[in-house]
Amino acid sequence: MIIIHAFIKVDPNHRKEFFELTKQVVAPSQAEEGNISYHLYEDPEQLNTFVFLEKWKDQTAIKQHEETSHFKSFVGDVQKLLLEPLHAELYEVSAKH
Repeated sequence: MIIIHAFIKVDPNHRKEFFELTKQVVAPSQAEEGNISYHLYEDPEQLNTFVFLEKWKDQTAIKQHEETSHFKSFVGDVQKLLLEPLHAELYEVSAKH
């Protein structure tokens, strides 16, 4: 399993537009075969600072996700709404034996 934390800092002037964009990426991503979970959370102490918490079956699932139209559209459209570049952290979890 691979876990991704994608941190996003949104310009407060574009908050509403950001939420509209997330509606176009969250549900379709959750429906992908290789997705285990896909959620968006806001830091309550830093408004307009968000993190996508994603769990994927494997690297193949992530590659397939990155080729979907909903992901490509979101990544392309969200750039103009951010105060700083998106920062992602990837963690590979090995199964316990």
